[in-house]
Amino acid sequence: MNMADIGFIGLGIMGTPMARHLQDAGHDLYTSKFFIEPRQELIDNGLKIVESPKALAEKTDIIILMLPDTPEVKDVLFGENGVVFGLKPGKLVIDMSSISPIETKEFARKVRETGSEYIDAPVSGGEVGAKNATLSIMAGGEQSAFDRALPLFKLLGKNITLVGDCGDGQVTKVANQIIVALTIEAISEALVLASKAGANPARVREALMGGFASSRILELHGDRMIKRTFEPGFRISLHQKDLNLALQSAKTLGVSLPNTASTQELFNSCAANGDGGLDHSGLVRALERIANHEVA
Repeated sequence: MNMADIGFIGLGIMGTPMARHLQDAGHDLYTSKFFIEPRQELIDNGLKIVESPKALAEKTDIIILMLPDTPEVKDVLFGENGVVFGLKPGKLVIDMSSISPIETKEFARKVRETGSEYIDAPVSGGEVGAKNATLSIMAGGEQSAFDRALPLFKLLGKNITLVGDCGDGQVTKVANQIIVALTIEAISEALVLASKAGANPARVREALMGGFASSRILELHGDRMIKRTFEPGFRISLHQKDLNLALQSAKTLGVSLPNTASTQELFNSCAANGDGGLDHSGLVRALERIANHEVA
């Protein structure tokens, strides 16, 4: 694609390496003083800073958001001097945050009223995926907007899918987080049981890796549980946020997610015991406390 002027708001743990990939590909990047202070490496590589999200939208053709939660996205888009006030027909807003699917549909409607396009494109893969440009990207939006964004997505990830219209990307990310959380919980139960029964949990895991129970989560997070390596990774506090989005959406839609709710309670127990900053594989610690037995 031709080089573009790109606005990027949310230059944190994930956003910084993503922005750097865009810079390295030759795009001119701008950010706003409104949110987080950018790292010096981005400034040294040519990042320009403007006064507000509105000014950012006026200056750039494509605006990417990578923010912590729904309220921050809403504030940046529609708050005082927000992005929407600087939009005009032909611009593209890409929200790569993980936020509410329900509110995303409303955000998209308001942005589209300006004549601009909107894509929700949450990601999976964590900090490692952001640094290695191997993120999975789950997009929702019009085909034309997706085609325009795809060359940028290819600089950031490998598995890139247009799922449907706006909001469907966020629904897919919520579904992903349900599956990951419940799989971590199942592995935690299995290893606590095996260890309490006197079996070697490392060898149990090795045996399970050769059967139908094998998974990437058993491979990586099962190993973390056994070796007690709970440095994040993806923090429990962030997975709590994502399951909260799942449960809020389920309530709105009249859907029951009983196992998601029980897994969220285990995450809540971890957070209450000071483990919210651990990798989400640290969920096993909640079950260990109940069993009064540590997998090791």
